[in-house]
Amino acid sequence: MYTVLVLIVILILSSIRQINQYERGVKFTLGKFTSIMSPGWRIVWPIFQNFQRVDVRTKAVDVPDQNAITRDNVTVRVNAVIYYKVSDANKAIIEVEDFRYAISQYAQTTMRNIVGEVTLDELLSSRDKIADRIREIVDKETDAWGLKVQNVELKDVSLPAEMERTIGKQAEAEREKRAVIINSEGELAASQNIAKAAEMLASTPGALHLRTLQSINDMSSDQSNTVVYMVPVEALRALEGFIKKDK
Repeated sequence: MYTVLVLIVILILSSIRQINQYERGVKFTLGKFTSIMSPGWRIVWPIFQNFQRVDVRTKAVDVPDQNAITRDNVTVRVNAVIYYKVSDANKAIIEVEDFRYAISQYAQTTMRNIVGEVTLDELLSSRDKIADRIREIVDKETDAWGLKVQNVELKDVSLPAEMERTIGKQAEAEREKRAVIINSEGELAASQNIAKAAEMLASTPGALHLRTLQSINDMSSDQSNTVVYMVPVEALRALEGFIKKDK
């Protein structure tokens, strides 16, 4: 009797399995799925039952470099990272053989397809939008596998060397264009201000003489300057009027 009790105790102890907080256990009895084991100590009877652990923490899958051709026929190399977690441990074990490998392969295919639907400019300027589109497609497909895709990020977009040089020249030309436009706008504004000032001086009696005297005064403050004073036409006409009166 004692021997039987000892054997029973040994059997029970050997049947205890520990499921950690970040895991779920998928239990099979005689080859059929029976339950999901939650965290804690659980009994799994040898021979009749077995189980598989499933990590339900968020995982990051590095999608390796993929050669793709954009809609405007530019060859690029794109890589990404996918963040996902197991939402249904039962499906992750039963519906797909290796969900880690499966989601990586499907993400690679989806990324190449999406890149082929956009132009190079859209790929470079709307990376977040494209990454979100990849996430939606992968998440929808892997839902049947018990997976939840949380985020997709495009890490790098590599261009051929000749394309990088072309883009660099284009950016330089664009900067020169903006500089010419800004410079011409500045010259136009300056000429308009000068025209307004000349019109104001011409329409105000004595304003031109006062401006001339102010300029002479400013130049005379420096002893090293040699000033050649050109008498305005208005002053000559005024002087001519005085001479005629004296005669």
